[in-house]
Amino acid sequence: MDSQKNKKENKEKIDWDAIKIHPDVVNLVPYEAARKYQIVPFEKKGYVVKIAAVDVDNVEIQNALKFLAEKNNIVVETIKVGKEDFKKVLAVYSTPAVKIQEALETISEEELEEKRLSAQTQEEKEEEQQLKLDAPIAKIVDVILRNAVEGGASDVHIEPMEDHLRVRFRLDGILHNSLILPKNIAPAVISRVKILANLKIDERRKPQDGRFRITEDKKQIDLRVSTFPTSMGEKAVLRILDKEKGVKELDDLGVGPRNLEIIKKTIFEPYGMILSTGPTGSGKSTTLYAILKILNREGVNIVTLEDPVEYVIEGVNQSQVKPEIGYDFASGLRSILRQDPDIIMVGEIRDNETAELAVHAALTGHVVLSTLHTNDSIGAIPRLLDMKIQPFLIASSLRLIMAQRLVRRICQNCKREANPSEEVLKNIKEIISSIPEKERKKLNINIEKEIKIYEGAGCPRCGQTGYKGRIGIFELFFMDEELSQSLNRTIGEAEILAIARRQGMITMKEDGIIKVLQGITTIEEVERVTEESFMSISDADVK
Repeated sequence: MDSQKNKKENKEKIDWDAIKIHPDVVNLVPYEAARKYQIVPFEKKGYVVKIAAVDVDNVEIQNALKFLAEKNNIVVETIKVGKEDFKKVLAVYSTPAVKIQEALETISEEELEEKRLSAQTQEEKEEEQQLKLDAPIAKIVDVILRNAVEGGASDVHIEPMEDHLRVRFRLDGILHNSLILPKNIAPAVISRVKILANLKIDERRKPQDGRFRITEDKKQIDLRVSTFPTSMGEKAVLRILDKEKGVKELDDLGVGPRNLEIIKKTIFEPYGMILSTGPTGSGKSTTLYAILKILNREGVNIVTLEDPVEYVIEGVNQSQVKPEIGYDFASGLRSILRQDPDIIMVGEIRDNETAELAVHAALTGHVVLSTLHTNDSIGAIPRLLDMKIQPFLIASSLRLIMAQRLVRRICQNCKREANPSEEVLKNIKEIISSIPEKERKKLNINIEKEIKIYEGAGCPRCGQTGYKGRIGIFELFFMDEELSQSLNRTIGEAEILAIARRQGMITMKEDGIIKVLQGITTIEEVERVTEESFMSISDADVK
């Protein structure tokens, strides 16, 4: 075929936003090569292949296209494309659906049946070796993981359903359907994940936990794996931990000026217990890591007991509990106290024994950081009382309690002013007026001014959700003289709340509204995580 035709350049107009690429075209150029040379094949008719290229005059790219044409016996038509449009077509080119369809076409029913039978009859080493050589399944798993990382997902759920295998990504705290795969490849996909995490692939009756590491764009990404037997087959959940993101600063987490001032003052006291409370996935561990980052300096011995160790902090002695061998929080805490620590972090206080040891450590000259599962900060004290901790011990050891939730940030690319109803505006003003005037001045909030709130319209950058990223909303109170004396007699949550309010505490709901007024999040997000109704904008319009 005439190689001169390879240099033909086409200047036709193409709608890159609506471009679709057939799986057959993907086989022509590997994704890494497409990204390196900034060329993407997007259409094939007979011998003619159209390729989008950013720099059509680059000699290196022309040589690559010539090689491509000769190797595949095709004619290449290059179409010059801008960098922004190239990103769009590359995103379509690398979508999981396209890549996985290509891999699925190479798998026959006979191969899958043979694999299933051999997995039941061969020894584990032979089974593992066979699955490692299974290129299509390996490619499917690789595509799932790469797209999860590139899309900013925090978790990947691989779930067998009655007639298909469902893959979902958790983005900004919300699960989204990503892929639907044939049910018959489910055992092979789960086995591949197990091999990567060094788990037993012939153990399908009980849960297993493991971890592995991948490299994406020269970044090291750790993945924590949990498998779980269900009635439809094994499910796997992979938590994505980007080491390069590292430990965040308290300011970046959304801690307001008042709370930040109290935290920084309290954590440098010579002893005492600091608790972070909230449900699973509310960012408690991330907040404690941020505090450890501040405390981590030469001259102190910091020891942690975690389940699991999510981020490695240079200079901190981090240990992971293993309950299956009797190494739990209680037994680990006993050992830590013999390690001459100054600061101790215990991943979670789950039982009476761990609570007693933590309180004892806080009373004997140690700063103790830990978490509790309670709905708000006030609930931490009754929870400790339920664990049989004496009130006078709580008063002597406890220094600070923080509660938090995570709300989604408004996408800054498609952010626009919202049109709330009068009812919503009235409720917002009532909540603002309950915030201490001193704090309102610090935050430059004036209830007499016109209130503006915002929302995300939805765009390609945020996947049409209107949200991109997350931030915390917090409430915090500390042990002062009034609260300490009150604990020596019977005290209820209402009285604790009254004392905390006299301290100037800003509740999570109020902190959420502050971030709504700052244009960081939406009323709907604050409603969702605090389970408080402000009468949503859409409901108001209906009424």
